[in-house]
Amino acid sequence: MTDELIGTELRRGLLRLTVRNPPANLLSIAVMEALQADLDTARDDKSVRAVVIAAAGKLFSAGHDLKEMTAHRADADSGKAFFEHTFAACARLMQSIAELPKPVIAEVDGVATAAGCQLVASCDLAIASDQARFGVNGIDVGLFCSTPAVALTRVVSPKRAMEMLLTGEMIDALTALEFGLVNRVVPRESLRDAADELAAKIAGKSPVAVRLGKDAVRTQAKMALADAYDHTSRVMVENMLEADAAEGISAFLEKRKPTWGKSSGG
Repeated sequence: MTDELIGTELRRGLLRLTVRNPPANLLSIAVMEALQADLDTARDDKSVRAVVIAAAGKLFSAGHDLKEMTAHRADADSGKAFFEHTFAACARLMQSIAELPKPVIAEVDGVATAAGCQLVASCDLAIASDQARFGVNGIDVGLFCSTPAVALTRVVSPKRAMEMLLTGEMIDALTALEFGLVNRVVPRESLRDAADELAAKIAGKSPVAVRLGKDAVRTQAKMALADAYDHTSRVMVENMLEADAAEGISAFLEKRKPTWGKSSGG
């Protein structure tokens, strides 16, 4: 089932995970569990340097499977247990992306709404086609997108995020770029190449530095200014003591290309 719902491809350190749940690539329980399993595997796989999350077809993801959720209203508890399971699985998935020691890039074409938009916002970076559109439109069906708001408000200004959350209005790719939801907008036909190029550039960096840096950025964001500097200073010292830093600095001074992982764990 995992292979059916999530396509996997690993080439030169880049792991591409493609959601395959047509036509809307809904984040059903099965899809979220399959994607979670692949991310859990990638966490400890030293051959994986960067991850791209993409989707097959014309839509990135329209969010949770509302038909799946509605069917459980017939349960004895009116669906409460299933709803709790759904949102807990989603919360774990989004946190796994944030906590993954490798960078995760969203490759977005078509529509990304509700939990689909949350998935984009949760990734470290996002590349969108010029045909992409984004929204958190649960409000239109009487369901405020509270969990998508967690990721959205961490990458978009509070007022921009609240406008999207309260109105449910869609924004186009260039507006998403202006809001800070995506990093780059490219022509649809160049989307995969652009995502792969960015991922390859990151995959060519020291995996130790990337791992330490991603965690440091995430951790310091929750701290007061002085604590943030204390923490990141300790991380810088830890990073300097790694073999990759010694190799990288030597390569820079000697005007040559560094070779990562000579004696470090990578």
